[in-house]
Amino acid sequence: WLKAFECKRRPKGGNFRAAAMVERLTYRRHTRYNTKSNKVRLLRTPGGRLVTQVVKKKAKGPACGDTGKRLIGLPSLRPMEYRRLKKRERRVNRAYGGCLSAGAVRSRIVRAFLIEEQKCVKQVLAEKMSAAKDPETKKKSKKSK
Repeated sequence: WLKAFECKRRPKGGNFRAAAMVERLTYRRHTRYNTKSNKVRLLRTPGGRLVTQVVKKKAKGPACGDTGKRLIGLPSLRPMEYRRLKKRERRVNRAYGGCLSAGAVRSRIVRAFLIEEQKCVKQVLAEKMSAAKDPETKKKSKKSK
C-alpha cells in the first residue's frame, strides 16, 4: 500500500509521468450536457491524443402504417438523409411502396374485393326478392277485381 502511495507522489527530480493521470475532455459544441442528441465517444488519434467524436443518432427506419413492422428493402436512415436519396431508393416499386408492407397491401386488396362482392350479392338477392314479390302482387290485384 505504501509503495503505491509513493508512486503517485511527485518525485523530487521533476520528471513526473503524466500517464498516471486521466485526460479529461469537454464537449466542443453548444450543448454542454449529456443529452440524447449530444452523444460523443472518445477516440485515440495516431499521435496519442484523446479526442471526442460526435455519435449520430441511430435510425429506426420506416415502419408499416397498419402493422407497425419494419419495411423490407428500405435503408434505416435519419429523416434528413432520406431527402438526399433518390426516389427509387426511398420506396419499393409497388402500390403503397415505402408506406405499407406487402401483407398489409394484400389484405387491403382482398378486403376491398370482398366488400364489392358482398354488394353484388346483396343486389342479386334484392332483385330475386323483388321478382318473387311481383307475381304475388299481380295475383292479389286480379283477385280484388
